[in-house]
Amino acid sequence: MALRLIAVHAHPDDESSKGAATYAHYLDEGVEVMIVSCTGGERGDVLNELVARDPKSRRDLSGLRRDEMARARDIIGFEHRWLGYQDSGLPPEGVAVPPGSFADIPAEVSAEVLVRIIREFKPHVMITYNEQGGYPHPDHIRCHEISRIAWNAAGNASDYPDAGEPWHMSKMYYEEIFNAKRVDTVYQWLLDHDAESPLIGQFAELREWMSKRPYRGTAQVNVGRFFEKRDEALKAHQSQVAPDSTFFFWPIDLQREVWPFEDYRLAASRVATSEFEADLFQGIEEEHA
Repeated sequence: MALRLIAVHAHPDDESSKGAATYAHYLDEGVEVMIVSCTGGERGDVLNELVARDPKSRRDLSGLRRDEMARARDIIGFEHRWLGYQDSGLPPEGVAVPPGSFADIPAEVSAEVLVRIIREFKPHVMITYNEQGGYPHPDHIRCHEISRIAWNAAGNASDYPDAGEPWHMSKMYYEEIFNAKRVDTVYQWLLDHDAESPLIGQFAELREWMSKRPYRGTAQVNVGRFFEKRDEALKAHQSQVAPDSTFFFWPIDLQREVWPFEDYRLAASRVATSEFEADLFQGIEEEHA
């Protein structure tokens, strides 16, 4: 039986900015990978001025983002499913999310759709967002909540009995890819090896911004050889990537030299694990070899 990984994301483009190199790595290893997008990104902002000039970005942003998602899917090669909910947008503090949007619907309701997908696909590992949603967007937080429910419910026959045969996943991880330790390490490397680099100022700003986000990773997957493919997939989401995006300001060669990893935190496991892992399937592969 092939090993399988499922990653649950809030919007199309999240899968490319938060784990695309990991998915490419595991696909190359023969793992089956499925991405679930909880919403269609209908209420997202168009961040690329050139795309904003396209009438479709105003007339049919949902359709545009579906087209972008299809291109990213083809670049990395994963399977993809839409959970089917509407983007909640990012309303100002104290303002309710739109009625019927993803964050407005009770998590227990939305989780059933995810449980159905899990029981059909039968993944061994699930990746999702941490307790803060990675950042406090209501859809990211709801994504975390339904993933936690699905982790507990998918293997229990009494939960969502009409959603397919029960399936116990072995491990669940939170993505911790953009973290303070990564930024600090690159900043120090530049000071030590390229003190005249214009990147130092940019990383100094990033360090200050990330200073209140301590590193909580327990797993690092070495995926440096897939960074070009990662960036290609992210650029496929043209409406969401400005030309001067911080995703692309530091060269790939520098990333490979200093931090060729994507980082994760083990959130739950039903198999034996170690304190630090270099493979998300550690403890599982032996059972399914």
